Amino acid sequence: MSILLGLSALPVLFSFAAAEPLAPTPFTSVKLDGGFWTAWIELNRTHVLPHCFDQCEKAGKINNFLKAAGRLQGEHEGAPWEDSDVYKVLEGAAYCLAFERDPTIEKTADDLIEKIAAAQRPDGYLHTHFQLRGIEKRWTDDSAHETYCAGHLIEAGIAYFQATGKRDLLDVAIRFADHIDSVFGPGKLVDVPQHEEIELALVKLWRITNEDRYLKLAQFFVEERGRMDTRRTGPDGKPRSWGETCQDHKPVREQSEIVGHAVRAMYLFSGVADLAAITGDAGFRDALERIWTNTTQRKMYITGGLGSTARHEGFTGGYDLPNESAYCETCAAIAFVFMNHRMGLIAGESRFADIVERAMYNGALSGVSLDGRHFFYVNPLASAGQHHRAPWHGCACCPTNIVRFLPSIAGYAYAHRGREIFVNQFMPGRATIRDGENELTLSMATKYPWDGDIRLTIEPKGSGDWTLRLRIPGWRRPPVPGDLYTPVPSIPSHEPPAILKINGQDTPLAMDNGYARIARKWKPGDTIELSLPMPIMRMKAHPNVKADVGRVALQRGPIVYCVEGIDHGGDVRQLALPADAPLNAEWRPDLLNGVMTIVGKAQARTESGAASVSFQAVPYYAWDNREQGPMAVWLPETIELAQAVPPPTMASESKVTASFQNRDSILAVKDRIEPKSSNDHSIPRMTWWDHLGTREWIQYTFKEAQQVKAVEVYWFDDTGTGQCRVPKSWRILHADKGQWKEVDQPSAYTLHLNTYNRTTFNPVKTDALRIEVELQPGFSGGILEWRVE
Repeated sequence: MSILLGLSALPVLFSFAAAEPLAPTPFTSVKLDGGFWTAWIELNRTHVLPHCFDQCEKAGKINNFLKAAGRLQGEHEGAPWEDSDVYKVLEGAAYCLAFERDPTIEKTADDLIEKIAAAQRPDGYLHTHFQLRGIEKRWTDDSAHETYCAGHLIEAGIAYFQATGKRDLLDVAIRFADHIDSVFGPGKLVDVPQHEEIELALVKLWRITNEDRYLKLAQFFVEERGRMDTRRTGPDGKPRSWGETCQDHKPVREQSEIVGHAVRAMYLFSGVADLAAITGDAGFRDALERIWTNTTQRKMYITGGLGSTARHEGFTGGYDLPNESAYCETCAAIAFVFMNHRMGLIAGESRFADIVERAMYNGALSGVSLDGRHFFYVNPLASAGQHHRAPWHGCACCPTNIVRFLPSIAGYAYAHRGREIFVNQFMPGRATIRDGENELTLSMATKYPWDGDIRLTIEPKGSGDWTLRLRIPGWRRPPVPGDLYTPVPSIPSHEPPAILKINGQDTPLAMDNGYARIARKWKPGDTIELSLPMPIMRMKAHPNVKADVGRVALQRGPIVYCVEGIDHGGDVRQLALPADAPLNAEWRPDLLNGVMTIVGKAQARTESGAASVSFQAVPYYAWDNREQGPMAVWLPETIELAQAVPPPTMASESKVTASFQNRDSILAVKDRIEPKSSNDHSIPRMTWWDHLGTREWIQYTFKEAQQVKAVEVYWFDDTGTGQCRVPKSWRILHADKGQWKEVDQPSAYTLHLNTYNRTTFNPVKTDALRIEVELQPGFSGGILEWRVE
């Protein structure tokens, strides 16, 4: 076990015995060849990355560096953490270049790196927010994310150096790290980051430079978290704490429950896992085990998503996992992959790679659309139609995290300890693992995640004595008591979890920590065939998860499924999936870029009873790629838990458009969900936020001309919590030969709260109807329901 030297000022324990941590096989040593992830990596290179560069340019994030360099006049644009988005996009560019050396991408990245370098101050400091808004305030308040941005700069600099051999950005990162090291530490400024990230980045920097100062600084930041006895004081003279939201409520070694902001937490414990692996610190490792258990058995969604509340984008109490209001930020799922990958390297146990797989295919991948230009920030497990992917977000952390995550996927496939190789994720391609003068090349062929057949061809160089450990995924192993999600019926303990063949001969599984262990002297051309049957699994949540009682989710292999309104008459609330419902897997090459669907029969609740209906579930990651609409992961097993959807109406059958569309749902006005009040936040809403005091409109376009004579509008007004109010005024217009005219002799245009506002007028035949509003000065507005008679 490697021991970190030179940290006498920091307590380090070495009381626990553990095997030497695994070494990850870097993405540069794994060449993917076709298959599921190669398609996503190519989409990332051709669409996601250029889109992110373009959006960073449009949002002024790049101009901030030019302004800090004195090449452009003007104030800082955007939030204090805007620099980090640029760094993450550059990291994504680096991974793309390692996958395929693209001269256009490389030139764009090189030009941007030159601008960043020009903005750096002579003392190494680089944070455009403070450089443009008051350099005297630097290091006074880390809520401006100085160390967070520095961490992403370090990661980008390392990745670009590894991918291209160019060290300009790495040198910028090193100078900034040296500056931070001159400011923070024992006998200097004693404080911790508000948003964790730099901890894991400093460990990466130590690995590539062998400079112990960076590792000491990473450990300093982790050790000081939750300690008030040495912390610098705030304006009130008391030691300043960032509190539970930032995991700063108690020292890391004393933490047992995951709390606070989900992304911050996962970044923190990724850094803690790095330190535990390097130092052998039993206190860190024990804390990690407690936190991991609490997260995966109490606070994780079936998709691998984290965070059940928007209040602090994070965790609440155990088993509090609501579906409609689930936060499940894309960044949190990506960071959860980081943490579990690192814990797997420490322990060599497949349970951590199982979570990597779950979050990778579901909670993280759902964050980007199939066109590579639209993104989710929040990834709920049910929607009445209010959620829709956006081309960008005001806080763009998620798109810029996806762009660096997708092309790094290959780095999660393999790890090794000497000549013991761990096959953690299944991706077609070729990997080379070295141990001194010996090396082993593995060529994998598979259609995973749609098919569970995996074939490995072995090519040793030097000694052929290698031990291979092939992960048998958790979805193919019997459940463990306390599991948050279990298949029903569970996989019988006597059923073989997999079928293994070596050179065509059946071979008994020798299981060890979730891996099939194969130790032998390999010859060139030897083959391993692993067959993982992929039945459709009906998943049940722990009975303490109240939101999912009486409900079932579908999973096949690592893929979690959902149902969308587009496949079920425009809604999903009416569906129930009885325990005996027949289900089959069906490959659809024409759907969602090619997916395995789950089809069969379900029941639909109607106003007169129940009816048998055709059923189709699609992978959760691919929802909202056809049209905006309702979605659900968890379905009731009995018709009593389903909701009868009212019959179609003129409004519900119409196309709806508006003068402005945001993250709120334009479809809310016709979803036929009855509001409890004008301030009802439990149902979808349509708003014109953040337009204030403007003239706006919303429109129904009918399938064919209709005679209409009245409308009813239920206004949205969030007085006390937001800036939406009933409008100053409104009126009804109808389309007439390409022009908009107000309806004839309308009754009063009322503006009452908590009720429908009904307006009648002389009947008119038209193919489109429009509500035109004038918003109150300084306020926006919205509508919960709009009915047409």
